[in-house]
Amino acid sequence: MRAVIQRVTSASVSVDGDVVGAIDPGDGAQGLLVLVGVTHDDDNDTAAKLARKVWGLRILDDERSASDVGAPILVVSQFTLYADTAKGRRPSWGAAAPGPVSEPLVEAFVAALRDLGADVATGVFGADMQVSLVNDGPVTLIVDV
Repeated sequence: MRAVIQRVTSASVSVDGDVVGAIDPGDGAQGLLVLVGVTHDDDNDTAAKLARKVWGLRILDDERSASDVGAPILVVSQFTLYADTAKGRRPSWGAAAPGPVSEPLVEAFVAALRDLGADVATGVFGADMQVSLVNDGPVTLIVDV
């Protein structure tokens, strides 16, 4: 699994103009926007490992983690994280797992975060989504597990 993690002061995801998931820690607090991609050899253990990594990353103010401060997390599935752009101008999506494989693993990732105590909002798997955010720092990390 691959994640792009952004430290945010707010973030939301909309489908057809309706907000379907949002976080707003308020009062200058921070949360995380996590874009998640799944590849063919990922499994539930991979999802749990990524959840522990995201929950424990010390990227908030004063080197604290989301687990330290109970920061909210917005998770959005994004198969394009596995694009292969090595040849030509058209990306290849061969490394991205198909929806029937990746959707349950994104759900397992969200469930693992919630089991750890995270307040998690989500987008809609496979939908055409619009993501809005205020990146704080900016802080953006790419994590592969």
